[in-house]
Amino acid sequence: MATTDDEQWMRMAIEVARSKGSDPSTSPLGCVIVLDGKVIAAERNQTHELPDATAHAEMMAIRRACERTGELELRGATLYSTLQPCGMCTMASIWSKVGRVVFGAGRGDVHAMYFEARHVDTLSFIGDAYRDDIVIEGGCLAAECATLYYPPEAELPVEEQANL
Repeated sequence: MATTDDEQWMRMAIEVARSKGSDPSTSPLGCVIVLDGKVIAAERNQTHELPDATAHAEMMAIRRACERTGELELRGATLYSTLQPCGMCTMASIWSKVGRVVFGAGRGDVHAMYFEARHVDTLSFIGDAYRDDIVIEGGCLAAECATLYYPPEAELPVEEQANL
């Protein structure tokens, strides 16, 4: 269940996502990582700018948080993402030992192009993974986060769809 603090940090993640612009075709994701009530990283999706297929907002934020803390592990930190993390970002959360992941819009809230072409249930994967000390909570400001992306029913040209 989202708290007032969760909503505050998610609003920051939304602003980070909007710093990329408002075109949903650019996948404007935002991610904020908070430790002990302080932001230790705030990044947006940078795949096209770098170019780097692994430069998702969550991956960039985990990199910056580890650099800032000087630690490989982010135990006790909460990662806020405007969109349900993909499989790669989920695994990065597991490996970096983030304590909690809070996301806004989920798979059903946005167009399928933002997720793996073949459904990979990363949330169940985490539940079955070798870590039992990570908490995943979805739906924090989901409607607000979903406005960053194409809606589920949007009819888009195939060439504009990222992962399909």
